[in-house]
Amino acid sequence: MKGVSRLAIKKSLIRLFLAIKGEWQAFTAVTVGNILMALGFVIFVLPNRFPDLGVSGIAVLSNYVWGISPAWGILIANAALMAWGWRELSPRFVIWTAYSVVLFSLLLKVFEVIPLLDLEDKFMAAVLSGVIKGFGAGLIFRAGSSTGGMDIPGMALRKRYGIEMGQFSIYYNTVILALSAFVVGIQSSIYGVVGLYIYGIVLDNTTRSFDRRKQVFIITSQPYDVSSFITKDLHRGVTLLRGEGGFSGQERIVLLALLEPRQMVTLKRFLGEKDPNAFMSISDASEVLGKGFKSWKAL
Repeated sequence: MKGVSRLAIKKSLIRLFLAIKGEWQAFTAVTVGNILMALGFVIFVLPNRFPDLGVSGIAVLSNYVWGISPAWGILIANAALMAWGWRELSPRFVIWTAYSVVLFSLLLKVFEVIPLLDLEDKFMAAVLSGVIKGFGAGLIFRAGSSTGGMDIPGMALRKRYGIEMGQFSIYYNTVILALSAFVVGIQSSIYGVVGLYIYGIVLDNTTRSFDRRKQVFIITSQPYDVSSFITKDLHRGVTLLRGEGGFSGQERIVLLALLEPRQMVTLKRFLGEKDPNAFMSISDASEVLGKGFKSWKAL
C-alpha cells in the first residue's frame, strides 16, 4: 500500500509539474498585460479624469465622486462576477481571471506613487490610453484569461455566439460613458469615447493577429508531390479532398492546408517551379484551433 501511495503521489506531482510548465506562457502574458493595463489606467485615465470601462469605469466614478480607491471597487465587484463565472466558464479561465483581478488591483496601489504625467493634449492621452490598455487586454485574452468585470460575461458570449470582445466592450461601455458625462463633463466623456474606440480596435486586432493563418486550396497535376512538400518541408498537415471538374468532369485531388503567412511565400515558389499551371486559392483564417496551432485549453 505504501508503494502504491508513493507511486500515486509521484504521478500527481509529475502531472502538477507538467501543468505548471505548460502555463508559463499564460502567466507571462497575463502578468505583462495587467502591467500595461494598470499603467494606462494610472498614467492616462485618472490624471485626466477620463471615464473608464466596465467595472473599472464604475470604480473610477466612485473615486471621482467619493474618493474611494478604484482598487477596492474592482475587487468587490469582480468577486461577485467570478462567482457567477465559475458556473458558466471553465475553472481554468476563472482561476486565471482571479489572478488577473488581484494583480491589477495590487498594481493600481503600487503605481499610485508614479508622478502624474501632465499631457497638454488630452486627445493624445485618450489615444495612448486606448492603445496601451487594448494591447494589454489583448495579451490577457489570448492567454485564456480576462481582466474581470464585464469581460467575464463577454467571454461567455464569445464562447457561445462568437461575439468579438471589442464589439461587446463598445456596447456596454457606451452606457457607462453616458452616465459618466454627469460626473466628469461632456468634454472628458468625449475623450473617453475616443479611448474606448481605440481600445476596442487594438483589443480585437491583438486577440486575432497572433492566431491568423492562411487557408489554401490547391488544384495541381502533381498533388502528391505538393502534399509531400507541405508535410516534410513546411511541417504542416494537409488534407486531400476528392473533387470533380464542373466543366471537364474529370476527377481531381484538391489539397487543403492551413499555413503561417511566411510559409505561403515558400509554397508559391515551389508551385511556380513544380507546376506553373496549378490553381491556388488563398484566404485568411482568423483563428485556427488544433495541433500545431492554438491550443483548445486557451478557450
